[in-house]
Amino acid sequence: MTQTPGLLISAPASGTGKTTVTLGLLGALRARGLAVQPFKCGPDYIDPAFHSAAAGRSSINLDSWAMGANRLQGLVNAGLGADLILAEGAMGLFDGVAKPGAAGNGASADIAAMMGWPVVLVLNVGGQAQSAAAVALGFAHMRPDVQLAGVILNRVASPRHEALVRAGMDQAGIRVLGALPRQDSLKLPERHLGLVQAEELPELEKTVADMAEFVAAHVDLEALIAAAGATRASGEPLAVPPPAERIALARDAAFSFVYPHLIDGWRKAGATILPFSPLADQAPDPTAGAAWLPGGYPELHGPRLADCATFRAGLTAFAQTRPVHGECGGYMALGQGIVAADGTRHRMAGLLGLETSFAKRRMHLGYRSARLLAPIPGHAIGAALNGHEFHYATITDQPDPPLAQVTDATGATVAETGSFRQMPQGGRVSGTFFHLIAENDAISA
Repeated sequence: MTQTPGLLISAPASGTGKTTVTLGLLGALRARGLAVQPFKCGPDYIDPAFHSAAAGRSSINLDSWAMGANRLQGLVNAGLGADLILAEGAMGLFDGVAKPGAAGNGASADIAAMMGWPVVLVLNVGGQAQSAAAVALGFAHMRPDVQLAGVILNRVASPRHEALVRAGMDQAGIRVLGALPRQDSLKLPERHLGLVQAEELPELEKTVADMAEFVAAHVDLEALIAAAGATRASGEPLAVPPPAERIALARDAAFSFVYPHLIDGWRKAGATILPFSPLADQAPDPTAGAAWLPGGYPELHGPRLADCATFRAGLTAFAQTRPVHGECGGYMALGQGIVAADGTRHRMAGLLGLETSFAKRRMHLGYRSARLLAPIPGHAIGAALNGHEFHYATITDQPDPPLAQVTDATGATVAETGSFRQMPQGGRVSGTFFHLIAENDAISA
């Protein structure tokens, strides 16, 4: 079978414009009638929603630290029916953690090397000219197993500036696939965990269309397509144990951080997803076998959630006889209360003793490995799980038993263990600050 060609869009660092370029390419190629399968490298749960809006196909996360090679190969193999694959990198191309995980250190370069995808490097050339070629040349030779297809120049100030940068690239033997003039109006809005969620942008379709038009006008799409390499992937995605046959999934602006590959895996395993909106004061479907509250921004909706009596009563009744699990924002919402940045406390579901506060913000960021001390929906005691933690909340009280033994990417113990409560009628409530990515393939194999 002919393998779908693919490219990885990366950069020397965060903030260079690779998400804008990726969205523009997805939209421009889709407008040409091509079916483009997007992927996102690393533990980002916001960018895939933008990818999906631009490509019209679900974007999937690929993470070499949290996922083993077989899992990665299976996830990519599932997208080989497209005309082209575009994967967006995370941070800089070679950026990862110090200690390797399941299949690498989490760098986007790991994915490019494993899948055979040449790299398109997005370079912010503001404030430099020929010197940009030295940066590109270094990236081209950093890893012999990673091929540089070419560069897309971003934030080009003028035709003269572009000519100087191109001269440097010609001298270094680096192919220029496009040059994007400065265009601040196309920048996506951000907040403290990254981009504002795709579903929160009322003019998302127009924004993506504008990006597609902009990229199509300044990138050689034919040369870019021709630079793609045949994807090296085989096998089927590893089974993802669903929390239940019928899963009540909180889904709205406050609870939306869940990895697409998990939802897809649950569905492929035969599970039915039953969305409900806590912000709309909806309770979980009583026919579900488990409830799952993803992460998100409950702190931005504290007063509204505190007033959602139907949601709170319905979730409490559900938890008496069935498992309920929350991740990060979902975990905080299962607790007693959240203190906002201004010091105001908002009542939450009260199913756990957890109290959290944003009054003294402190960033918690990084990969996490967990060994469960109590079960969560879909995973038994002793299960080894990999995930990622990113939040600014501080725990002020956690009286319940720890849910897991948790370590970071270096193997150091992490204080945020999660917690759980066993309910008198057989139900169980649990939560963690880390977002589940995959079972630990190295241990579970």
